[in-house]
Amino acid sequence: MKCSRLLLLALVCATTPGMAAELSVKVEIPQLPVAEYHRPYIAMWLEKNDTAQVTQLAVWYDQKKRDNGGTKWLKDLRQWWRKGGREMEVPLDAVTSATRTPGIHTLTYSTGKAPIDKLVAGDYTLLVEAAREGGGREVVRLPVAWPPKEARTASGKGLEELGNVTVQLKP
Repeated sequence: MKCSRLLLLALVCATTPGMAAELSVKVEIPQLPVAEYHRPYIAMWLEKNDTAQVTQLAVWYDQKKRDNGGTKWLKDLRQWWRKGGREMEVPLDAVTSATRTPGIHTLTYSTGKAPIDKLVAGDYTLLVEAAREGGGREVVRLPVAWPPKEARTASGKGLEELGNVTVQLKP
């Protein structure tokens, strides 16, 4: 009797799809050949295509400036600022962190965990915006369907402030 219950439980687990979907964002910050290099401020967020719903994923800014001076430059991330950045209280756990050095940086989010724990099913656009003191600003946009029914990858590339940006979705 116990053996048949275990066999039935194993069969149910094997045929039930996993509930933990995953969203990974890989961002390349290029090293620019300039006399005085400043690390870029970067914001990443998801916008639901059919509503104004915005889910903040990450905001990288200079958190070590005296008297929280790094926050004064956040408004230079203009599109992010208009899409909810101005209402955000920073630092925000699981979203804000320090600026990053040039190189490739990967952030991975899983269902059931902040900040994507409340994402409803639908079509989204992932936006990655960069702004740098003494430099330019740019935005890379990638399509995202949530939750993913199959593994998918979308990529884009910035012209100067951002290198390759890739989003990977796993069911």
